[in-house]
Formats: sequence, C-alpha cells, structure tokens
Amino acid sequence: MARRYDPERRQRIIDAAIRVVAAKGIGGLSHRSVAAEADVPLGSTTYHFKTLDELLVAALRQANEGFAKVVAARSALDDSRTDLADELAGLIGEWLAGDRTGVELEYELYLAALRRPVLRPVAAECGHDFAEQLGRRTDPVTARALVALVDGICLQVLLTGTEYDEEYAREVLARVIP
Repeated sequence: MARRYDPERRQRIIDAAIRVVAAKGIGGLSHRSVAAEADVPLGSTTYHFKTLDELLVAALRQANEGFAKVVAARSALDDSRTDLADELAGLIGEWLAGDRTGVELEYELYLAALRRPVLRPVAAECGHDFAEQLGRRTDPVTARALVALVDGICLQVLLTGTEYDEEYAREVLARVIP
C-alpha cells in the first residue's frame, strides 16, 4: 500500500500538541492525545516525534513565535528616538491584550523547562533574542534585566488575574533603564 503524501502532517501534529496543552496542560499531553486531536494515526506522532520531549520542543519553539511577532511588529523598539520604557510597556499591553490563552500557553511551555531540561535551550532562546534586540538600545546587563522584568510583570498579571497596568509597567521599566 502506498504511503499517503501529507507534507502538512508534522505541522498539524505540533498545532494539535499546542491545543492539547492549552486545554489539558502539560500533564494531558501524550502521543495518543495529540494523535486524536490532530486526527492522525498514533504512529504518525511517534514517527515525527520519537519522544514527548521532542514534541514539546517543537511546540515551545512555535509558541515563542507569538511573542516574537509582537516584538517584531513594534519596530519603534529599535528607534533610539522613542522612549524605551514607553515602548516596552506598550508591547506588554499589546501582547497581553491579544490571545490570552496563547500567552498563558507560552508561559506554561516556557516554565515546563524547569522540570524538562531538554526544553531549557529553547526557553532560553526567546529571552536571549529579546535581550539581544534590547541590547541595541541599552547595555547587555540592562537588557537582561528588562527581559526579566517584562517576564515578571506578565507572570504577575497572568497569575493574579489582575488587569495590566501600563502606567505602572512604564514607571518600573523606566527605573531600570539608565
């Protein structure tokens, strides 16, 4: 029997894994749950991703793209004439105002690296890339501090369920920027 050509199957499996984690958390992720969500045979998930960690790496890499797209869309971050604290506060607001489930998912996958060391390099990439971009406007230490502060603000909003306070974010970000 000829194998059916399905070039999008791997991507559908990654998308399905993201939906499973969004609905059930990391604990609900299995090859079987992803296969059912993607409507593919179980063997397809294990063919494309030998382990769940491989699948989680692909899902985290894709989830990180959500934040990267918001950052890329704010080209003013690279403009030295703009107020960096104001731009970052706006970026946080834009990201949190978008698909909240997507933001929560990104952080869930990001924090999964605490228990799954294989995810750590991918989780670190996002922060490193953001710090590198911010480093074009400030020194490397300040850039890393800003990344940590942005993460902290976002996590507090997500964990407490409070509304994002852009003025507060602007003020604390300005205190870190020399």
